[in-house]
Amino acid sequence: MLDYLKNRKKILGMNSRYLQYIRPNNLKRAIKIADDKLLSKKVLQKNKIPVPKLIAKITSHEELENFNWDKLPNSFALKPNKGLGGAGIVVVFGRKKNREDAWVKADRKIVTIEDLKSHIRNILDGNFSLSGVPDIAFFEERLTLLKLFKPYAFRGIPDIRVIVYNRVPIMAMLRLPTKESRGKANLQQGGIGVGIDLATGITTTAVQGKKSKIIEDIPDTRLSVSGLKIPFWREILELAISTQDVSGLGFLGADVAIDKERGPVFLELNARAGLSIQIANLAGLQERMERVDGLKIKTIKRGVNVGMDLFGGDIEEEVEEISGKKVIGFKETVKLVGRNGKELEVNAKIDTGAYTSSIDEELAKKLGFEKTMDKFNAIGKTYEELKDLDRNERWRIYRNIPNLASTVMVSSSHGTTYRPIIKLNFVMDGLPVIAKMTVIDRSHLKHQVIIGRRNLSKFMIDVSKI
Repeated sequence: MLDYLKNRKKILGMNSRYLQYIRPNNLKRAIKIADDKLLSKKVLQKNKIPVPKLIAKITSHEELENFNWDKLPNSFALKPNKGLGGAGIVVVFGRKKNREDAWVKADRKIVTIEDLKSHIRNILDGNFSLSGVPDIAFFEERLTLLKLFKPYAFRGIPDIRVIVYNRVPIMAMLRLPTKESRGKANLQQGGIGVGIDLATGITTTAVQGKKSKIIEDIPDTRLSVSGLKIPFWREILELAISTQDVSGLGFLGADVAIDKERGPVFLELNARAGLSIQIANLAGLQERMERVDGLKIKTIKRGVNVGMDLFGGDIEEEVEEISGKKVIGFKETVKLVGRNGKELEVNAKIDTGAYTSSIDEELAKKLGFEKTMDKFNAIGKTYEELKDLDRNERWRIYRNIPNLASTVMVSSSHGTTYRPIIKLNFVMDGLPVIAKMTVIDRSHLKHQVIIGRRNLSKFMIDVSKI
């Protein structure tokens, strides 16, 4: 913590100096493009850089009164064209059931056509624009969440900010939406910023909110925000450099999201990077800019390589040393320890999208739970027979089964059933874990064992590790 405070003080001290350093590199024409979201979208699209699709725009109060609300899809994002810091953005997740005039926002609150009209009037009047001048409101597609990020993001889409200077990526940060930020990946509103090692794309230090409070876990969970491997990492860095070339910004904050279907999609150009990215990386931008200033970077590939070499490191050992947690991949060899000392080694899938762990029924029997399964199956109660009973009433039916820890309701494409939960130990990457596992038929699936995030508190996930 002392080192963090020293670094933070150093960063705060150099902030004004680095602003003076970058200002000459961002010409007025380039800043104009960056500050106009619709213009930047048009410029980027023209140069074949993927951006969220534009649904509609409203440029005047007259257009607002004549707007056809039927053209809006079930989900979308409403934005001010010249907004700053995420202010004025409304993210809609879906239509309110049985209502054509209302939608549901990220915070689960209802927003009606009249609510949207009122908000758009504020946008048109310039209440969210950079200099308070009249503005334009526009609707664009809401990107779909990548499964990897689902446990880390509260009802919103995370994005990655990459700082590019002289065609070299010099710093990066993952921004995560939270309950406090109401589903927006914005630190000023309570979101989380996590530094990223440029060489590996693995997250490191995390901060939250305006005051950049350092944190280790996602709020209200035990899920660590450090040690997460960002997918498409090299492609994201290449996209950031390409965007710098197109925009003409000598110093660029490139905001990129990863869509479930489309992959990396460019969100926004930023001519003014915030302080938080420096604190999240425990490093100052000025020093990094000085290291690449004047370099001749002829190709995008070369720019990425230089950034990775200069500002990345062997992060896995460092993360393990700092956190005391092991870095594992999405597939790991696990030694299962069953009853009477029975042991089996299997290849398990690490699934942060699942809360609980699960094991194949036949594998559970091999580990000494054959009587448990036979007696559970012999009772033969269906979901329909048990659904109206409370938890204690259901447990009275099963409580005399040997080595049964509990039961759970499991829903799948085959319907809803009650399944047994057993308690066993496993060892992964040398660390022992006591786990409760749902027993289910996984014979038709590739992995006999799934390790859910309930049993991952000792580990960090790197998806590049196979």
